[in-house]
Amino acid sequence: MAFNLTHQLGSLAGTPIKSGEMTAPTVESSLSVSPPSARMPISMNMNYNTNRNVSPPMSPVLGARRADLSVACKAFAVEEEQRTYKEGGIGGEKERGGGGGVPVFVMMPLDSVTMGNTVNRRKAMRASLQALKSAGVEGIMIDVWWGLVEREAPGAYNWGGYNELLEMAKKVGLKVQAVMSFHQCGGNVGDSVTIPLPQWVVEEVDKDPDLAYTDQWGRRNHEYISLGADTLPVLKGRTPVQCYSDFMRAFRDNFKHLLGDTIVEIQVGMGPAGELRYPSYPEQDGTWRFPGIGAFQCYDKYSLSSLKAAAEAYGKPEWGGTGPTDAGHYNNWPEDTQFFKKEDGGWNTEYGEFFLTWYSQMLLDHGERILSSAKSIFQDTGVKISVKVAGIHWHYGTRSHAPELTAGYYNTRFRDGYLPIAQMLARHNAIFNFTCIEMRDHEQPQDALCAPEKLVNQVALATLAAEVPLAGENALPRYDDYAHEQILKASALSFDQNQEGENREMCAFTYLRMNPELFKADNWGKFVGFVKKMGEGRDSDRCREEVEREAEHFVHVTQPLVQEAAVALTH
Repeated sequence: MAFNLTHQLGSLAGTPIKSGEMTAPTVESSLSVSPPSARMPISMNMNYNTNRNVSPPMSPVLGARRADLSVACKAFAVEEEQRTYKEGGIGGEKERGGGGGVPVFVMMPLDSVTMGNTVNRRKAMRASLQALKSAGVEGIMIDVWWGLVEREAPGAYNWGGYNELLEMAKKVGLKVQAVMSFHQCGGNVGDSVTIPLPQWVVEEVDKDPDLAYTDQWGRRNHEYISLGADTLPVLKGRTPVQCYSDFMRAFRDNFKHLLGDTIVEIQVGMGPAGELRYPSYPEQDGTWRFPGIGAFQCYDKYSLSSLKAAAEAYGKPEWGGTGPTDAGHYNNWPEDTQFFKKEDGGWNTEYGEFFLTWYSQMLLDHGERILSSAKSIFQDTGVKISVKVAGIHWHYGTRSHAPELTAGYYNTRFRDGYLPIAQMLARHNAIFNFTCIEMRDHEQPQDALCAPEKLVNQVALATLAAEVPLAGENALPRYDDYAHEQILKASALSFDQNQEGENREMCAFTYLRMNPELFKADNWGKFVGFVKKMGEGRDSDRCREEVEREAEHFVHVTQPLVQEAAVALTH
């Protein structure tokens, strides 16, 4: 399976993309990079409507054990530095036109709120948030787990831990992206804890297994309720979409005093890992391994009922009984299958077009339903709505793009599958949040024809055409300058300089993730420099050395806070 990557990627789906314009000079890399994390916009440069006032001075409590109160003194110094930084940098007072900088958010640990609805490692969390604020970070991203908040009974919401955590963020002066996490935590890349769906939901699925996504071999996936049941009252009298809507409404009512000020964005979970996709590549129990093509997830009775109706309407009722039976297994490669192979593959036939259109449209309709509800719930609150789309970059250089097809993205060598998603988000004024921003093509296994950079290019062009803001995340934890440089380049969206909209930048970037590794001295220094450069913006006239000197100063000033956070997180 050894192919020439450049040759294979000569033709991209949809609007032609100039090859190599985002590719950096090749360097030696020993990093092992695998698929996107599971947990792992209408102005093109979205202003988060942040309050520009200086945050209260950082609490001297962090330095209470030091007789000279050096931590407290330095905390005040940090605030003064931060005020100057914010006025001229990310989210600052200056007008944010093109090249005005990209605000950086940091993803919180998955278990920031415990199963007992309290803040996990409270002391560590407080110190960590203060350290992030001191580094110039705009805000944090927090998973608000359905399985925690509405765990006990339908309509019984316990916001305990989130009330405290969000107040912590407000006190420190950090903005918040709140993720409505309607999926199970556990079983995907980066999942360090297990948080199931609410117990009463699990009971309903146990009684009716077809509420779970199902593959052609009958394997059930319990990460997220099958979209085939979206509009059916299968959850104790409510439809899944009604449950999601009621949850979001309860969140709005409970945190209305923070919306638009502290809480600036609501990311609406749409599927496994919170992403708008089918659970086509589940790692749990070793079902799937990178870079397998995955498997279609439409064999529950509710989805098959929809397929049957679609086939009859199309005039081919014989196509409605099942999905493709020649699409291989989770860990096959495209050429191992009849359906996905490049020559005479089923994907490129009338039947393939019918099935893939139906399968991808089901996903788009799912997004439409939930976004319509979210838009009405959060209108006039001052928050932005966003949706995460997975960066499925493996086998991107093939004709069929098999892993994208099984996930529900009808993207092939001959068809742009991301433009319809971008257009759907644009109808609801939502942000297109995309992963794998830190990856470079040459870091990936070449025989799997991975092309994350070219995939990001295609998605960026789709959002440009649909006039929808684009935000980004890194798919895997990376602390090295090489990854940071790739994020800086990708977030500037400078690959289409000759096209209208050349001054566009990503509206925000969320860094995965806050943990003890981030606070190690070397990693922290690089991270502070990265945040500073992101804030400068593409068109900054300040020289790189000046920015790096300022970053070094911030590292020095924040050292006591970072040490406190690192120690607290490891205990």
